[in-house]
Amino acid sequence: MLLHIISPTEWQQAVAAGEYRPASLADEGFIHCSTLEQVLTPANSFYRGQAGLQLLCIDPALLQAKLVYEDCYETGMQFPHIYGPLNLDAIVKIVDFPVTPDGTFDQPRLD
Repeated sequence: MLLHIISPTEWQQAVAAGEYRPASLADEGFIHCSTLEQVLTPANSFYRGQAGLQLLCIDPALLQAKLVYEDCYETGMQFPHIYGPLNLDAIVKIVDFPVTPDGTFDQPRLD
């Protein structure tokens, strides 16, 4: 299972467009994702204090675009990146990703 952090507005735009093309796809050439074990790293680094976020739960076997695991930031962790638009039928679940009172995120439950 791959995870991608998204705002409700971004999700509504994806549904309207029939696919998901975040700014990172145009700017960097890929969509940032993480595994369940990795998701707190980007969440607490880049989304700290942001309420109302959701997690797209993506089945990698259903992706139409190329999936590459790579360490783009020399962290020693291989993060999954989707090189192309995300087809919406690869999203098997969307879960709320609430922020805690101190602005950080806790490990999400996907069940």
